[in-house]
Amino acid sequence: MSSSPAHPLTVTQEGGIVTLTFNRPAAMNALDVPTADAFLAACQALANDPLVRVVVLRGEGRAFGVGGDLAVLQHDAANTAEALIGPLHEAVLLLAALNAPVIASLHGVVAGGSLSLSMACDLAIAAEGTRFNLAYANVAASCDVSGSWSLPRLVGLRQAMQIALLCDTFDATEALRLGLINRVVPAGQLHAETQALALRLAQGPTLAYGRLKRLMRQSFETDLSTQLDAERTNFKASTQTADFKEALDAFFTKRPAVFQGK
Repeated sequence: MSSSPAHPLTVTQEGGIVTLTFNRPAAMNALDVPTADAFLAACQALANDPLVRVVVLRGEGRAFGVGGDLAVLQHDAANTAEALIGPLHEAVLLLAALNAPVIASLHGVVAGGSLSLSMACDLAIAAEGTRFNLAYANVAASCDVSGSWSLPRLVGLRQAMQIALLCDTFDATEALRLGLINRVVPAGQLHAETQALALRLAQGPTLAYGRLKRLMRQSFETDLSTQLDAERTNFKASTQTADFKEALDAFFTKRPAVFQGK
């Protein structure tokens, strides 16, 4: 998969690592309808590609993204909002359903819908100096792109209310403390650290990752008995995979496992 640099989203693939780059640097990667449509198309392609082992989301230029493009909402706001939000929401569901882990690689500004999107990812790594703001209330709007679902789960309800209602800007160190991201790295090392994390995950048991992702996500709405049944079903299914057999053989022969994501 690949895209022209002129496109609002570029897609590159190296081995099993697919990188989706928001590519509107002059607009600080504000999300407009063409970007949302391109993002959905890319996620649909990922969902149908069994060779994908890891997905990385990043932004070109000075920011990961500033959220929705307010300029496109100045006229016919309700219909434009639907055209913008619909594809983004479909894309979030596709990313959540992937077996492949999804990493948000963050720098510059991460605000509004772009922050919501980063929270929907499985892991997030940010450069020192990155600034975060949920921002919706600043434009008299409520959340989209799963922000209201992800934020309370990541930071707890009281902190989520503060972040959403006050719209204070905070830095990567505070984002790490709150649990919005997993790592903070020097700005000059963001790309290398992201790639190292992606490579580590790409060499892992992809089907098991997918089962773990779904179990973790459903646990907030599932009673203990139902969750235990789901754990049993998924573990038994895992034992039938090539990666499980490889893991056991590697363990007993005292060698590193080589997983194929199968």
